Amino acid sequence: MTENQTAAERVVRGGTLDAMAALGQSRAPEPVQRFRYPDGHVGWLVTGHALVRAVLADPRFSSRAELKRTPVHRPGAEPFIGRPAPPGWFIDLDPPDHTRFRRLLAGQFTLRRMNALRPGIERIVGEQLDALERAGEPADLVERFALPVPLRVICELLGVPATEHETVRRESTSLLSLAATAEDGATALEHLTELFRTLIGHKRGRPGDDVLSGLVSSGELSDEEVAGACVLLLTAGHETVASALGLGTLVLLCHEEQLAVLRDGTTSAHAAVEEFLRYLPVFHVGIPRGALEDVELGGRPIRAGDTVTLMLPAANRDPGRFGDPEELDLARGGTGHIAFGYGVHQCIGQHLARIEMRIGFAELLRRFPGLRLAVRTEEIFLSRNGIACGVHRLPVTW
Repeated sequence: MTENQTAAERVVRGGTLDAMAALGQSRAPEPVQRFRYPDGHVGWLVTGHALVRAVLADPRFSSRAELKRTPVHRPGAEPFIGRPAPPGWFIDLDPPDHTRFRRLLAGQFTLRRMNALRPGIERIVGEQLDALERAGEPADLVERFALPVPLRVICELLGVPATEHETVRRESTSLLSLAATAEDGATALEHLTELFRTLIGHKRGRPGDDVLSGLVSSGELSDEEVAGACVLLLTAGHETVASALGLGTLVLLCHEEQLAVLRDGTTSAHAAVEEFLRYLPVFHVGIPRGALEDVELGGRPIRAGDTVTLMLPAANRDPGRFGDPEELDLARGGTGHIAFGYGVHQCIGQHLARIEMRIGFAELLRRFPGLRLAVRTEEIFLSRNGIACGVHRLPVTW
């Protein structure tokens, strides 16, 4: 137990910049390993690519909130973990309850609709690059670019007015923080839910071409379900993309040969983003599932009631699935990664995230061909205070 616990802790907690790879490297000899959760429960950690996919596709492993535990100390989640999901939080439901929400939202997040958003995303990216340039050198790429781009995109998509963006940013940061207290988490969730309750009333009278208006006009969900689903989409739709844009830029600037092939067009933005999604350990805290019955997994006996946490960063660097997995190779295209999960709970916003990243990285390098770090890499640290791993600050010059 002691050796496996140490390995699991390394997978979950990572380290500073040099330890980013440890989220993928630090796996026990077995892809399914015993793990003691902060509440004392002894469950399992899964790091193998094939087994992670298998669990995500297996209905014997439940996504229901009342069966979940967090592998890291996260007081802010205490009001929600181990009890039924709040209304609308479909990520914490199993079919058929989950299917009801997924069916309604699928039409809102089709590839065709996301592609239709490209002009708006390009406008937002351009405006934030203008803001980055106006800030002067050196400028913080996280504050001026990586954070505001996905926040503005998801708010426009959902129908949240610009006057509420700062509130959304503050409350969602608190909701997703690993350092937040239980009271902080509950308060942030209530504030965001109340925001959408108010917006629902507005949209009912004056609907727009946004996701919130579409859900309201469908008449298939209660107001509380609509509000909860939108809070989930909002928080999931900007935190992870913001981390990917900031951390991806850092990684790119630390790999000059990869930066060169992206700048000269040898590698497409499409392929580069897929490799970033495989390589970057953005969602570092794992995906929990609860076993509904006894199951054998990787030769290990999983018992009904056991919590199993799936480590996507480790699975995406599984040497059994990817050649030289610790190497960033933009030309490989990251085919087969599971950064967006797998199965019925695969991220519904994955098309949007991909488009944001492709436009974001391509335009950033086009506008600033001389982009480089303004500090030594030793002065940049990973931020693991939220469910998404990233960097707090990224001073750059050009």
